[in-house]
Amino acid sequence: MDMPTHSTTLPKSEPEYQGNPLPMPPRPRAGGWTAIVLAGRRPGVDPLARQFGQTMKSLIRVDGEAMVSRVVRTLRATPAIGRVLVMAQDPGALAECADLGWIRQDPGVRCTRSGDGISRSILDFLDAEQAPFPLLITTADNVLLTPEMVNAFVGGASGADISVGLVDRPTMMARYPGTQRTWLKFRGGAYTGANLFALRSPAARSALEVWQSVEQDRKKLLRIAGRFGPALLLRVLTRTISLHGAIARAGDRLGVRARPVLLAHAEAGIDVDKPSDHAMAEAILRERRSA
Repeated sequence: MDMPTHSTTLPKSEPEYQGNPLPMPPRPRAGGWTAIVLAGRRPGVDPLARQFGQTMKSLIRVDGEAMVSRVVRTLRATPAIGRVLVMAQDPGALAECADLGWIRQDPGVRCTRSGDGISRSILDFLDAEQAPFPLLITTADNVLLTPEMVNAFVGGASGADISVGLVDRPTMMARYPGTQRTWLKFRGGAYTGANLFALRSPAARSALEVWQSVEQDRKKLLRIAGRFGPALLLRVLTRTISLHGAIARAGDRLGVRARPVLLAHAEAGIDVDKPSDHAMAEAILRERRSA
């Protein structure tokens, strides 16, 4: 059963953060985009969260700060983003995180209870809000995200109803040759997801409705392609269709304009799913601080 969506305010009694001071992010001009940060947990026990002694992966610290806090800061420092919505099944767990105390001072951020299904939760949000488009969706483990990456993505999403961010293999391997990613292979190249999605118009609802049926297969390209008919599936299997062609054809089946946005930043394709990702992200963040 879908859980109702409502906002949760972080309590005033939250203990003060005892580590390095976490300054408020710079306040950008009010942008037109609403950003949704998916900070909940999947069914079952998340092995990475358990390893770090957390109930939710989004609360794992990377380079001294909870992942979800770091992602929200980045979005609040991005001029295109006007407000941020953090979705989790247990907003109370977010409220207890000391790293997130700054959120209660920021009227541009709120935490909302989500259901177990990502797409259903977003649809519920769209039903409850008036004209929230355009909408940017990302995940709490996208800790290497920067305002420059977000700006590049929303710029590339112009003119489409739905866009998905990706990094191609040459870009990733040139910067991080030893990294292990999940690659989606098409004619002319292989790509890894950047956990960035843009929904620019009400037409995008059709994609969310289809997505409900494939959420568990989100990294299994062939099962997803199969939802759009045998012709597209065959072309994906034989790699006789390009990434742009496949996404455009899938969009046609949904009655929307869909396009990929290829990002020039290799870090956009690195999220934190396993211990090696965590170590890699910390090393990259330390390098940024020392640059």
